[in-house]
Amino acid sequence: MGPLPSPASFRAGLAWALLSVSLGMDFSLQESLLLKSLGLSTKPSPKIPVPVPSVLWRIFQKRKMPPASTELADGCRVEEFNVPGNIIRVLADQGHFMHSGQPQPSLCLQKRLYFNLSVLEEGERLTMAQLEIKFSHNSYHASSQGQVFELRLYQAPRLPLRGTPSPEPGRTLLVEQSFARLHKSLLFNLSGVAKDWRTHSRNLGLILEISASGRGGEAAGASGGPQSLCASIDSFLDTSLLVVSLSQQQCRASRRRRSAYNIPVTPSNLCKPRRLYISFSDVGWENWIIAPQGYMANYCLGECPFPLTAELNSTNHAILQTMVHSLDPEGTPQPCCVPVRLSPISILYYDNDDNVVLRHYEDMVVDECGCR
Repeated sequence: MGPLPSPASFRAGLAWALLSVSLGMDFSLQESLLLKSLGLSTKPSPKIPVPVPSVLWRIFQKRKMPPASTELADGCRVEEFNVPGNIIRVLADQGHFMHSGQPQPSLCLQKRLYFNLSVLEEGERLTMAQLEIKFSHNSYHASSQGQVFELRLYQAPRLPLRGTPSPEPGRTLLVEQSFARLHKSLLFNLSGVAKDWRTHSRNLGLILEISASGRGGEAAGASGGPQSLCASIDSFLDTSLLVVSLSQQQCRASRRRRSAYNIPVTPSNLCKPRRLYISFSDVGWENWIIAPQGYMANYCLGECPFPLTAELNSTNHAILQTMVHSLDPEGTPQPCCVPVRLSPISILYYDNDDNVVLRHYEDMVVDECGCR
């Protein structure tokens, strides 16, 4: 028999069980409404969870660090890329390798790249798209020392027809660059192309070509030609598209970042923040939320008695309402204890298409309460 659960964890589990039974369909409705507010149609269920891209981990970890209390954060901007945005997605390539009708000796590979931008919501404004082409050094042959490759990236105007050479004429050259074998990854700004895809709803993808350059051909003279240097290059190629977008509905500029705000534990019946830790495993979301595992959300509870003091963050209206309540308790209720300052958090999760997403959410943590 395993160890018995702690009284606190038992009470939490029992509370969630009773909540599910008592609410029934209401619980599912509330969950669907919350998922919708998080930009999700249904609760994601990742089939094969992909590793979290290192760039998203770095940004997430940086945002977890509590800044100085006087620092203001713009929740509508991704400072790491210096662009507006509060959502960062890394979209996996859904394209396929292509085979032309007539083999070209120096051509290592042709690949159609396709990134599904329909995962962006209608109200999102795309502000940046960055293509990463990543290589694995270990897959290069020892004989390819000093080898130089030529990379060309085209925008495909239309899909190739069956029985026709691929790619078709009329493609537009976007990028042409040489790179050495020691390059681990190449980054290209495709913001204009991605915005055009969304505007005209004609996302036909890209065509990537990698060839062995002339200098490489000379080096290959004693080692079997360019094709020996290109061998298996397709097996260590990985492409992805990092997309930054701005959702105005969940973004408010110049909000104060959450600092290390410690809620006092001294007993009191006055209005103030109370500690509440929300564990995503308690609500059955641990399979698709990557990090954090939970967070200190807190809540407001307490009385707003007469006379109201400055410590209760009261409005003039609340002060007058308390005065009237003291004279007419039956006819006028006391002011309510409600959140008056909230702060955001960032969440790393898998969306409904198994993409890794880093998203900034406002008004998730209660920092201060007041009488209203």
